[in-house]
Amino acid sequence: MSRTTVASLVAVAVISAAAPVDAQITQTASLNVGYYALRAEDARPAGDVLVENLNFLVFDPDELNGAIFGGDWFVGIGDYIDVGGGVSYYKATAPSVYREYVNADGFEIPQDLKLRVTPVSFVARFLPFSRHAPIVPYAGAGVAAYSWRYSESGEFIDLSDFTVFRESYVDSGTEVGPVYLAGVWVPAGDVFAVGFDFRYHRATADLDPDIGFFGDKIDIGGYASQFTFQIRF
Repeated sequence: MSRTTVASLVAVAVISAAAPVDAQITQTASLNVGYYALRAEDARPAGDVLVENLNFLVFDPDELNGAIFGGDWFVGIGDYIDVGGGVSYYKATAPSVYREYVNADGFEIPQDLKLRVTPVSFVARFLPFSRHAPIVPYAGAGVAAYSWRYSESGEFIDLSDFTVFRESYVDSGTEVGPVYLAGVWVPAGDVFAVGFDFRYHRATADLDPDIGFFGDKIDIGGYASQFTFQIRF
């Protein structure tokens, strides 16, 4: 689904939900804590820097999966539609060493691969059984601006003369892409609720070719599985 299509669906949901003049408006603030998993190696695009690094570095890509936390604010229009936005924060580090080379003293040549992603999202979600059900499932979609930073820091080899030097290679930027979500919450009284939220973030960034990475792209998308704590107004 294209970014334009996702944005159009969100707009249609907002307009449709806003039509009834007597619709009840409910606001919900939520705190979210969970786990962010990057897309698997075989699902990443050609030229992805992590995939290219696996050709000559030894590291576990799963170590770039890590904690994600953030918050959302939704406005309910009627009993079946919520619209709103939120921000999340994820950061992880994977240590690596050269696959075929060691230092003159026999020790490994180490680096740290670091990725940080901060999605700022605007979404609409549909509540098929209404917000007054004893258990409230939902599904939705939207768009997000993904602020990202990727770096490789540590010791590297100059293959022209095999000297070892220290350096940090850093790139950053912002990409726009879709976000899809589904989840459920259970009311705990009139004000509070607890639940689970799953989101699929999709975005790929182009890396600056002048920096010196061995790939020209990085897939910053992934899967966020989060527990939610909600306060309803």
